[in-house]
Amino acid sequence: MTATLIWILVGLVVIGLYLSWTAGRLDRLHARIDATRAGLDAQLLRRASIAQELATSGVLDPAASIVLYEAAHAARQAEEEQREVAESELSQALRAVFGEALQVEAVREAPGGEAATGELTEAVRRVPMARRFHNDAVRAARALRRHRKVRWFRLAGHAPFPMAFEMDDEPPPALAERAPA
Repeated sequence: MTATLIWILVGLVVIGLYLSWTAGRLDRLHARIDATRAGLDAQLLRRASIAQELATSGVLDPAASIVLYEAAHAARQAEEEQREVAESELSQALRAVFGEALQVEAVREAPGGEAATGELTEAVRRVPMARRFHNDAVRAARALRRHRKVRWFRLAGHAPFPMAFEMDDEPPPALAERAPA
């Protein structure tokens, strides 16, 4: 009788340790999501700031400046619910303004244009990477949260269900060609 109770107790301790380890893993995944989201937000803000700076610099024609400025301003001011749409619209505006290599070359030839073009190229290259890192972390947390043990024992606690950040992040072709390999 005593040996049976000991084995039951050992089994419960092992199950408790496993559940605790799983809850810790889930907590680390949620922390990783927070960190990757902060990185994504920083890259999106950097891209919008550079685009807004270029739009007000006077190196673009007035129509392109207005389109780019309005899209960048909307992306910087967007509420969380409209953020994906606003960022996608900024990507579309960047492709419209910098779709051709001639426009990129015209900006590069302007005073300070080489540095601005380089910064914009880096920014549009980093946004898809930051979004991919964030979405990978979300995918891993979702996969763990789908397990029965996580749902049955409520190991996720009150953490909100992680949401991926879906947006159009394709860079303008003329800037993508300039991106370092």
